[in-house]
Amino acid sequence: MPASASPDPRSGAEPGSRPGPDPVPAASPDPAPAPGAVPEPVRSHRSELGLAWAAMAKDRLAVAGLAVFAVAVLAAVLAPLVSPYDPDVASETAGRLAPPLTAGHPLGTDGQGRDVLSRIIWGGRVSIPTAVAPIVLSSVAGLILGLVAAFAGRLASAFIMRSLDVVFAFPGVLLAVAVAAIMGPGMMNVMLAMSIVLLPYVARIVHVETVRILQMDFIEAATVCGTGRTRLLFRELLPNVVGPVIVFGTTSLGGMLVLAAGLSFLGAGVQPPTADWGIMASDGRVVLSTAPWVSILPGLVIVIVAVACNFAGDGLRDALDPRQRTRR
Repeated sequence: MPASASPDPRSGAEPGSRPGPDPVPAASPDPAPAPGAVPEPVRSHRSELGLAWAAMAKDRLAVAGLAVFAVAVLAAVLAPLVSPYDPDVASETAGRLAPPLTAGHPLGTDGQGRDVLSRIIWGGRVSIPTAVAPIVLSSVAGLILGLVAAFAGRLASAFIMRSLDVVFAFPGVLLAVAVAAIMGPGMMNVMLAMSIVLLPYVARIVHVETVRILQMDFIEAATVCGTGRTRLLFRELLPNVVGPVIVFGTTSLGGMLVLAAGLSFLGAGVQPPTADWGIMASDGRVVLSTAPWVSILPGLVIVIVAVACNFAGDGLRDALDPRQRTRR
């Protein structure tokens, strides 16, 4: 009689049963990272612009500065709708040098009896474009000169950069006053004078950035792959140097606003009776002892908008820098 099969104590199977599949081993947990190891960064699908905006939104001073500048621009654009009076027409009820909080004139009137609030609102239509236009003009011209100087060869680089160094020899404010005085008063002449002041700075930034980027590996890889010089210039170099130019422009906006007001204060800008913040501050010099608000109020607006532009520019600079974003 055959011996009865005894169960294998190691398998735990009953006698006569079919063997089952091998058990699947349990997944072992991920090993803990070694002490001091740098964790792998989490890849984000958000665009660079979205990351920059999210970083800037965390900077309260930058957001506040951007909001103040936006209000100033909006008030200037909507001046015909929000201005209570014509900025060039004297008030028939309040008279000359009415103090602030006068009925119908919350900021008073100037020496000609014109409403100060209306002239401040309308003055933004001149002062803000006078500060923004030179930044745009100098940025475009500086991009062209800087790229050509770094991309065209040593001879072109030496000629362009040494020529711009001559402009660096003069203080910026003095150069702007001299150029504006030579060309004569006027809004366009002031814009051109301020553009000449900014041009060497923008060109130098673009030149330095372009030379640095040309030494990177992805430029060499693009050249080895047969990328043409034109495509290399517009597809690889230009997008990488625009960022520093934008940051420089935004951080310079406050200074350009003060410089434009200063040129108008000296009589080199637009001429009366056109409303301009610098002209308003200049007109109040005559009555500064008896009616200080005529000069103080437009000067205060210049300071507030200039500081707001500086805060917004600093926030944008930090937001576009990945190293600054990781520290927040």
